[in-house]
Amino acid sequence: MLAIVSMVTFAIFFVVPLLAGGSPDNLAARYVGRTADAQEITAAAERLGFHDPLYVQYGRWVKAIFVGADYNYGPGVEHCPAPCFGYSFLDHTPVWDDILKRLPITLSLALGAALIWLVLGVGVGVISALKRGTIFDRAAMFVALSGVSMPIFFTAYVALYIFSYSLGWTAPGNSYTPFTQNPAAWAYDLLVPWVTLAFLFAAAYARLTRAGMLETMNEDYVRTARAKGLTERTVVTKHGLRAALTPIVTIFGLDLGLLIGGAVLTETAYSLPGLGKYAIDSINHQDLPKVMGVVTVAAFFVVFANLVVDLLYGLVDPRVRIG
Repeated sequence: MLAIVSMVTFAIFFVVPLLAGGSPDNLAARYVGRTADAQEITAAAERLGFHDPLYVQYGRWVKAIFVGADYNYGPGVEHCPAPCFGYSFLDHTPVWDDILKRLPITLSLALGAALIWLVLGVGVGVISALKRGTIFDRAAMFVALSGVSMPIFFTAYVALYIFSYSLGWTAPGNSYTPFTQNPAAWAYDLLVPWVTLAFLFAAAYARLTRAGMLETMNEDYVRTARAKGLTERTVVTKHGLRAALTPIVTIFGLDLGLLIGGAVLTETAYSLPGLGKYAIDSINHQDLPKVMGVVTVAAFFVVFANLVVDLLYGLVDPRVRIG
């Protein structure tokens, strides 16, 4: 899957422009700057290998990820150590170094929000299913529907205006303290982004958990468990909830993998310098190596999350274990 994603990513940035009438010199012009003449651009394209066949360029790009690469810009040769995802068009710095600097911010945002939305979403979904038709159930599903309907950039700016700038209870935008430097300040700076992001996902998880619980609690094995005299808590947690968690585990792996690859809207709204904002800035400046690097890393996290989900199926639901 990663190989397919890498091919598609490479094709988008190198094959599609050629089909649209571009040339290797157009790509090389991004490296040498706007003041270079046509001769200098052509020479740069030759040095960087943009005139080579596309399969050779793709092989060179993949090889650089594992063994590194050397980039000849004219004045000198720059070595990019493995894993090398290329050099920036603008500042000629390794893309991997930029990703490593921003990855802790995205990880902090994604993991903190994931913990909140998983606990709240599943908990509210279970209670709503057990109290079906009550005021709590209707109120919870109304809030869940509101959370799913409101886009993250709307709730983010509203939360910033109310809690940060009007009341002064939370940190303003563009605030981040590394965990190793001050854990308390780290949590304080990310509190509003966590809650805002978790609100969006918790709503969907609550609705999905409620639907799964309503379905599983009517199964024959649940009625059998009750007939054997098991406590309601045991019936709900060990028989009903475990079966209902299978779709939750699936979407949780996908959502978390995507967010680790970059929570684009949340990081942009709160001006957090993570992978999502890094990708947006790279797209705005048309810095293709940075965009390709983020896409590849994000694809890795999504594929890895799916692998972990497949391994967790047997633990969550014994019915899918292989004997």
